[in-house]
Amino acid sequence: MGVMATMMALSSCVTHYSVSGIDRTRLLIDKTYDQPLTSDVSTFMKPFNAKVDSLMSPVVGKAAMPIEPFRPESPMGNLMPDVLMWVGQEYGEKPDFGVYNIGGMRSALAKGDITIGDVFDVAPFENYVCFVTLTGDKVLELMGQIAYRGGEGVSREVKIVMTPDKKLKRATILGKEIDPAAKYRIAVIDYVSHGNDRMVAFKSATDRHEPKGDDALARQVLIRYIKALTEKGKMLESHIEGRITIEE
Repeated sequence: MGVMATMMALSSCVTHYSVSGIDRTRLLIDKTYDQPLTSDVSTFMKPFNAKVDSLMSPVVGKAAMPIEPFRPESPMGNLMPDVLMWVGQEYGEKPDFGVYNIGGMRSALAKGDITIGDVFDVAPFENYVCFVTLTGDKVLELMGQIAYRGGEGVSREVKIVMTPDKKLKRATILGKEIDPAAKYRIAVIDYVSHGNDRMVAFKSATDRHEPKGDDALARQVLIRYIKALTEKGKMLESHIEGRITIEE
């Protein structure tokens, strides 16, 4: 198609309609809409279900215990930032600590076999591991925001003490007080690194390193971590360790 013909074709797609208003309502999904599949639909879906099952059913390892996400500290909340710390070496990074939002952990892992589908349930979003730098004063601000949220996932290097009304009492990294003038390297996911989930201290982040490609997706990193344990004959474990505690 020539340039003139292309321009004419594009111009013919121009619409003169505009949005005059937006209205919305809640729609209850009950048996009126959620009907059992008919035989025709089941037959149509069968090859697609088989394909999905073939991709999601392979077992990558075993969990020695249930691993769940909750606040202020949880097994899943400890596992995910530890996994981000673990993968840092693949990208030439040596972070000081890791952070992962509880809202990004969408499921738990049951004791026993862990399938690829289980990992996708835990981390279904297109979140990539990334590495950023914050000054110590911003790290203290971040710790206060984590306390205000009632707790988030933090790696084992971090200890946070918060009050019952969600105020930061004190925080340390590797057992040391946070130096407001120092710089700290942080392993995190890209969504949080831009200040989302009310962790706005990350908006001041510098020296951003954002690996791309499917291997850098949080769920793929978790799969590699579980497989690495499996190769060593180990099962996945994560325990509550007192990383985030509450004091009067």
